[in-house]
Amino acid sequence: MAWRCSGRENLELIHNLYNAGIITSQRVKDAMLQVDRIFYCRDPSKAYLDSPQDIGYNATISAPHMHALCLEELKDCLREGSVALDVGCGSGYLTSCMAQMVGNSGKVYGIDHIRDLILLSEANTRKGNPNLLEAGIVKYIVGDGRLGLAEFSPYDAIHVGAATKEIPQQLLDQLKVGGKMIVPVGDAFGQELLLVEKKEDGKLCKKTVTGVIYIPLTSEDNQLKRVF
Repeated sequence: MAWRCSGRENLELIHNLYNAGIITSQRVKDAMLQVDRIFYCRDPSKAYLDSPQDIGYNATISAPHMHALCLEELKDCLREGSVALDVGCGSGYLTSCMAQMVGNSGKVYGIDHIRDLILLSEANTRKGNPNLLEAGIVKYIVGDGRLGLAEFSPYDAIHVGAATKEIPQQLLDQLKVGGKMIVPVGDAFGQELLLVEKKEDGKLCKKTVTGVIYIPLTSEDNQLKRVF
């Protein structure tokens, strides 16, 4: 069903995701309606396709239904005043969606190890949702996302956009008690999307959200790309 959610404009795309049952809450729907993907995709003609898109630098922006799924899983921890971390922020799209959900008193930090992607995220956000930068709700930082950003922790919510063989301990340490993290775990031959919740006693509760499949971007390209 998810792959049938493409639209001709952002409104139609989000409504299709809602009607398909991928978006189930009004808060997630409202957030995604306020962040138009056309400002965050490399090819505007493909902005509303429900599929991942190349954004350059050997990186992709995930399919809209995957972003919707992640926001739905994290929504209880993305409330007014929450502090969130987006690891591997890519083009800045999901960072901006998360920022819509934490409100004017919240903060969302996007981190990526590729400086050009940070500059891209900033430029995209300035075009599509400039108020998020002007109000200081969103801040983009160049760095190793596996180490997190300890100076702004603990985080109510952490989203990890790049796969990891093991969940970095630094990210677990920076997750607030009661907070949630969503992260793809595995390698190019098989992965699963995990939701990790830190309980009141400090124990970690993990559940599988969905599997992740990887395929080559082109027949000549040895790099594997996420298709979910």
